[in-house]
Amino acid sequence: MRVEVKLPQWGMGMTDGTVIQWHRSLGDPVTEGEPLALIEAAKMSTELEAPESGVLTEILVAPGATVEIYTTLAIIEAPD
Repeated sequence: MRVEVKLPQWGMGMTDGTVIQWHRSLGDPVTEGEPLALIEAAKMSTELEAPESGVLTEILVAPGATVEIYTTLAIIEAPD
């Protein structure tokens, strides 16, 4: 099952976020709830957690890029 990792809205005033760093690389296994990336939003840095366990198959937003909330940042292939 393909799972989209989206930039959530952590606060009412949040409209976008910047990917500071990915903690995993393509092909790495990930576990639900583990830190996947460091995101800066509204002048604070927050860890983005993996929404599902599986394998990180795509990273769609490079470090340093700023995107709007709900943008798909990465894809995890999770077991069915």
